[in-house]
Amino acid sequence: MSILQDILVYITVAIALGYLIKKFLLPKSLFAGKKGSSKGCGEGDCGCH
Repeated sequence: MSILQDILVYITVAIALGYLIKKFLLPKSLFAGKKGSSKGCGEGDCGCH
């Protein structure tokens, strides 16, 4: 049972580290998908979305 708990801890830590790296270290342009151009903001890119 101890081995299973160790594996689950390692998986949880790996997921947490992956999330933190993705959130804070990698550039946002790497994950920018093709999103529809929303005109609800007005002219130009105001940065509100």
